[in-house]
Amino acid sequence: MSDFPEFIKFLYEEYRHLNSGSLASYIPELTKADPNWFAISIVTKEGEIFEIGDHLQNFTIQSISKVFVYGMALEDCDRETLLEKIGVEPTGDPFNSVIRLDENSKRPDNPMVNAGAIATAGLIKGSNATEKLNRMLDMFRRYIGHDVFIDAPVFMSERATGHRNRALANLLLNFDIIENNIEEILDFYFQQCALVVNCHDLAVMAATLANRGINPIAKKQAVKPCYVRDILSVMYTCGMYNYAGEWAYRVGIPAKSGVSGGIIGVIPDRAGIAVFSPLIDSRGNSVRGIKVFEALSDQFNLHLFDSPLPKCSFLDISKNSEELISKPLKVTFDKSKSL
Repeated sequence: MSDFPEFIKFLYEEYRHLNSGSLASYIPELTKADPNWFAISIVTKEGEIFEIGDHLQNFTIQSISKVFVYGMALEDCDRETLLEKIGVEPTGDPFNSVIRLDENSKRPDNPMVNAGAIATAGLIKGSNATEKLNRMLDMFRRYIGHDVFIDAPVFMSERATGHRNRALANLLLNFDIIENNIEEILDFYFQQCALVVNCHDLAVMAATLANRGINPIAKKQAVKPCYVRDILSVMYTCGMYNYAGEWAYRVGIPAKSGVSGGIIGVIPDRAGIAVFSPLIDSRGNSVRGIKVFEALSDQFNLHLFDSPLPKCSFLDISKNSEELISKPLKVTFDKSKSL
């Protein structure tokens, strides 16, 4: 394990100068991010931490929040009630597609697209908007291990420009998926996306899911263990926007991305991984983040369908296994495949 930080450093140096992609522009506040920000954080279920780069740089969580609010809705409503309102099927369409909602069942395809996330927000329990918001902040506090807050300028920016999300909400109301309090539901959704985190926080949150819902640092239960399977299932099939199928094929890790540049990945019963870099591709996924996850999956057999090799995982590296330790440090990457 003492040599593992060297591999993380290797990946950081390998991709820190990859400048493909662009800052998210449809939310004006996100264009203020520094395109050079880049961080990798890994937290094991035992609470060990490996990280490099700008891992304490704050940014807004954006669509990664959908994973955790979905878990909250599962606890509030149970899985069968959610399935009546929100599906679990992947879609090849963009995350903010309106067309898919107006076809077939009228039910959002899954909770990881905007329509499904707005429907999820409408199912969170609370006597009023303030109680719902406080319950959500408490939920994120359990995952992260410290107090959290909303970035007001980002929230207001999303609220002022979220016309497409309002269109989705009106369709959801028309199909009786949500109730007649559209602005309150949208405010909740915009607030969850504007939650402030850093790469370290995301890795702890991912590690909490890897650890059956128990925060490995704070040692507190964040979500009931019986719902972790549901959360990881939709992450695996739907978490990477309309790149989800190729991600499942190439990387094979339950994951979720956000347009602010974060990606989380969960290695069940082992660790949580987070990468942050605000340069995103046309689908909304961090360019550097994808490269890091591809390299980690390939080198350490992290794909769900890989046959694990003894002491080849980065969580099981033996100090006496010089060949296995040196192999990933000497790996060369085909730069012609860079985005």
